[in-house]
Amino acid sequence: MPRFERSQVASLTDRLRETPRRIVAVFGPRQTGKTTIIRQALARCGMPFRYIAVDEPDRSPAGGRSLAAPRTDPFPAAMRDERWVVQRWESAREEAAAGRGFVLALDEIQKVPRWSEVVKGLWDADRFADRPLRVVISGSSPMTMQQGLNESLAGRFETIPVAQWSFPEVAAAFGFDAGRYVFYGGYPGAARHIGTPPEWRDYVRRAIADASVERDVLAMTRVDRPALLTRLFWLACRMSGQIVAYNKMLGQLRDAGNTTTLARYLDLLARVGLVAGLARYAGPLSDRAASPKLNVLDTSLMTAASGYTFKEAQADRTFWGRVVETAVGAHLVNTGEIGLRVHYWRDDAHEVDFVIERGPKLAAVKTGRDRSSGRALAAFRQRYERARTVLVGPGGLSLADFLSHPAGHWVAPE
Repeated sequence: MPRFERSQVASLTDRLRETPRRIVAVFGPRQTGKTTIIRQALARCGMPFRYIAVDEPDRSPAGGRSLAAPRTDPFPAAMRDERWVVQRWESAREEAAAGRGFVLALDEIQKVPRWSEVVKGLWDADRFADRPLRVVISGSSPMTMQQGLNESLAGRFETIPVAQWSFPEVAAAFGFDAGRYVFYGGYPGAARHIGTPPEWRDYVRRAIADASVERDVLAMTRVDRPALLTRLFWLACRMSGQIVAYNKMLGQLRDAGNTTTLARYLDLLARVGLVAGLARYAGPLSDRAASPKLNVLDTSLMTAASGYTFKEAQADRTFWGRVVETAVGAHLVNTGEIGLRVHYWRDDAHEVDFVIERGPKLAAVKTGRDRSSGRALAAFRQRYERARTVLVGPGGLSLADFLSHPAGHWVAPE
C-alpha cells in the first residue's frame, strides 16, 4: 500500500515554509496519526529540522535531516525538564542562525513540567530577536495541550486539529467500504488488526480506550471518582446513539453520584475525543437541562465493546441501526469547524437524530429505513423553516455519500 498522507500534512508543510509567526500546535485524540503527520511534513518541507519525542531517547543530531542518528541524548526521558527544553531550543537556534532556517519539532511536549511557560519565554525571545526558527509542538493529551495553549501561549500559536480518520481517508488508505468503516471506525492503528477480531478488540480497548481514559483524563485532571468516570465511559459505548437521562445513567451505573458530576465527566470524555453528550436543540440556545444524547466519537469504541463480529453486528438490525446513527453523529462532530455545533431534536411525537447549527443556518439529519424518518424531518422543517433536511438511507443519500462531506457542507448555502 502506498504511503497515505492526510490533509494536515500539506497544511503543516505550508506553515513550515512560511516566515515563522506562530508556534504550530498539532493536537487531537490519541492514536489519530499526529506523529506521522509531523514526520511527513518535516520530510516534505525542504528545511533542516530536528524531531524529538519527549518520551523516547533522542537520537536526532542537531541540524540533521534524518529522524534518527547514532548520538544519544544524555538526558533520560524521565529526567527531561525545563532545562532540557531550553538546551534543545538553544541548539536549534544555532542551527537556524547558521542557515536559512530550521524546524524544531517537540512531540509529547505535555510530559515536560511547566512546558507551556518555558515555551512561551523562549518563543517570545525568538520573536524579539527575529530568529528564523520554526517550532512545532504536539501531544497525545488533548486536554493538557488545550490548557497550556489557552493559558500560557494564548495568541502565540495556531492549531492544526487532528480527529479520527474520516470515511474517505480510511477508504483510500485501507480500502474500506462504508459498512466496514462503520464497524471498524477511523483509528489507523486498529485497522491493521481487523483480520483477527480478538486482537482488534484488544487493541481498541487497551491502546485507545483504556489509554485515553487513564492517561489523558485521570492522569491529567482532578477526578474525585475515577471508577465512576470509567464506568460512565463504557456505559456510553454500550448506549451510544440513545438519549439517556442522567438519573437513568446513575441507575445503570449503580452509583450514588449526582447529575452534575456526570455532566462534568461527559465533558471530560468529550475533550479527549471519546464521547459526546449532545444537547437537545431548542432554538437559538440548546437545552442543556434536557437529557443528553450519547455518541461515541469513533464507532470502534461501540462495536469493540459489543463483542459482535462484523457479520453479527450487521445481522442485528436494531444494533446496526444504532451503529450507523453513531457513525453519522461522530462524523458530524469530528468534521465540524469552529463555530459549528451538533445537537439532537425531539418533540412529543418526532425525533431528529442530529441538528447542525452554524450561526443562523440549520440542517436536520435523520438516518432510518421507515416513513417516520421523513415525517420527523418534515416536522422539524415546519418548526424551523430555514433549515435544510437530509435523509441518510433508503429514499435519501447513501451512507457513503453522506460520510464523504464534512459537517459544514450541509449548512453551506445551496
